[in-house]
Amino acid sequence: MLDYKSIIALIALGLLCVLGVKLYGHFFPAGEKNWTKMIARTATFGGIATILYVVPIFQIHLPFLPSFLALHFDEIPIFIAGFAYGPWTAAAVILIKTIIKLPMTSTLAVGELSDFVYSCAFVIPASIVYKRQRNLKGVAIGLSISFVLQVVIALFSNIYVMLPFYMFVMGLPEGAIIGMCNAANPAIISTFGDWKWGYGILAVIPLNLIKNTVVVAVTFIVYRSIHKLLRFEKK
Repeated sequence: MLDYKSIIALIALGLLCVLGVKLYGHFFPAGEKNWTKMIARTATFGGIATILYVVPIFQIHLPFLPSFLALHFDEIPIFIAGFAYGPWTAAAVILIKTIIKLPMTSTLAVGELSDFVYSCAFVIPASIVYKRQRNLKGVAIGLSISFVLQVVIALFSNIYVMLPFYMFVMGLPEGAIIGMCNAANPAIISTFGDWKWGYGILAVIPLNLIKNTVVVAVTFIVYRSIHKLLRFEKK
């Protein structure tokens, strides 16, 4: 069963999401939208993100991390969509790639839920910042804020929400998860008093630091090269 810390963390995560939506609605009131263009853009970037998310060849497993963790770079097209067309388009692309992946889940949707939360934490803040400051400085500030925020959320969410929820939903005993972690990197179990913190610090943080660095670097280079081509609206 989920312990009280995990339940509190899950509630706090939900409240944080609600607060984020409220704040966005306050600073960016809804206006007229061209729904045809929005759907076309979302579908295009959703398709690219889904390919990077679902196709096994684009998933990289690192030998020093447990086998259930993998690098995937589907957030690159999501970032580009968010910078070009705004946070709501980015959120829609994240939702599309998540829904398409669900029928292929091997974790009873826990892994997809985790990726959804982490992608939102990574992409949405940067998109909001860039919407307010549409220049290279805005890109740099947004990416920096999102980089740190995503790593912090991934660390605490994994320890107190996703990992306990995964064991609860999958019915896996704690010993099975410990065994997989120990097989990849014995330091995860032996370095800290609590193996969950060892998992967070020696598995979750390195995974996200590597992934985020690649995503941020590629996004910055690609978006700087093609951003004018993505602007269909007249100035």
